[in-house]
Amino acid sequence: MAKNQEHVRKPDWLKIKINTNKSYTGLKKLMRDKKLNTVCEEARCPNIHECWSERKTATFMILGDTCTRGCRFCAVKTGLPNELDWGEPERVAESVEIMGLKHVVVTAVARDDLNDGGAAVFGETVKAIRRRVPGCTVEILPSDMKGDYESLHTLMGGEPDIFNHNIETVRRLTKKVRARAMYDRSLELLQRVKDIRPDTPTKSSLMVGLGETKEEIVEAMDDLLAHNVDIMTIGQYLQPTKKHLNVERYYHPDEFEELKQIALEKGFKHCEAGPMVRSSYHADEQVNNTSAQRRIKYMQGYESQGETLDTTNF
Repeated sequence: MAKNQEHVRKPDWLKIKINTNKSYTGLKKLMRDKKLNTVCEEARCPNIHECWSERKTATFMILGDTCTRGCRFCAVKTGLPNELDWGEPERVAESVEIMGLKHVVVTAVARDDLNDGGAAVFGETVKAIRRRVPGCTVEILPSDMKGDYESLHTLMGGEPDIFNHNIETVRRLTKKVRARAMYDRSLELLQRVKDIRPDTPTKSSLMVGLGETKEEIVEAMDDLLAHNVDIMTIGQYLQPTKKHLNVERYYHPDEFEELKQIALEKGFKHCEAGPMVRSSYHADEQVNNTSAQRRIKYMQGYESQGETLDTTNF
């Protein structure tokens, strides 16, 4: 557990081998050709090569590439956004089809300039993916939309397989880490999703290494469970540039395993925890049984005849 005052060398367990094979480079070219953004690239995710090349999953970032907020942990650029691109949902869906994705995460920059926070474009994107690739499971990861809960009905209109909204950090550090976001507002958003669609799995993520204590992490788990959140991911915060928050310390893989066990024992249905874990990590494994059955039927060409299908490979 390395303490950090300025900049500390990353431990060995955070060093990864980059695999830029033909599959990865081809997908990257497709993104540029379709004028699409992915949080995989914008947030400098360390798992991009595994997800794109091996797991057939990707995280699209809609509503442009400019965020109206300036969170101190995030590498996505901040400024005045462009006008809405209503052709974006269909381009995302077309790319999902071309890439042969089995699971897709749709996230977005925060658009506080929009009355609905971008909910309408979110809904259209999910519907477009459903039309083109009926078996592909879809997870959405929106901002808190400034607490405009009426827009949730629009957002959920496409019936996503997972609803994800990240609290990012513990209560005490929220104001320092997340611009304009509120800890309790995020919790309420997650609860209201359950009120609208009780069967939709909800999910949230926590970064560690920002100065939180173990007790605060456990408290955050309890807060999420109190708001009926099903899935939790826990990963190491990595400073994207010198302008962002410093890493206070690096957690050892054994600590992540301990946190995972605590989360599961407390009642989360699924937990991913590790130095490289990000919100979308292994997201394709986190859908419920109904969604997994649909994915098997369409993605592998099975025809459902009433028998129970094996989901162990998903």
